Amino acid sequence: MKKRIEYDASEKGLRAVLKDYQEIALRVIWATPEGLGSKAVWDRVNAELKPNTISRASVINFLESMRKMGVLKGDEKTGKGGHHWIYYPAMYESKFKQYIASQLIESLMKSFPEETRHAVKMLGSLVASGTVRAP
Repeated sequence: MKKRIEYDASEKGLRAVLKDYQEIALRVIWATPEGLGSKAVWDRVNAELKPNTISRASVINFLESMRKMGVLKGDEKTGKGGHHWIYYPAMYESKFKQYIASQLIESLMKSFPEETRHAVKMLGSLVASGTVRAP
């Protein structure tokens, strides 16, 4: 099952779709292309969250949902304590943002197809005319 992306328009940047610990976890993995296990990610997330903490289960559940969505990839390893995953970036930040935007537009197209087409067309016209600057 594909995880649904929820967008909070009151937030900016990645916090519009991710909780603080989730953004930290992704940034940790993006900065470590050789991959990390969930414990290492959890340790680094909690180091950044201090004095707050997040459970290891929350971090593992998030990493797994990102793996299933294709944002992360993973290799299952067997070792001390049983099976565990090593997580690697499948998408870096820019590609992830594009993915979020496409998922939001796709959702809007399903709910409001004509209005979304019109809004996208108008935005394109504004960018082309220089009225609105593309980032």
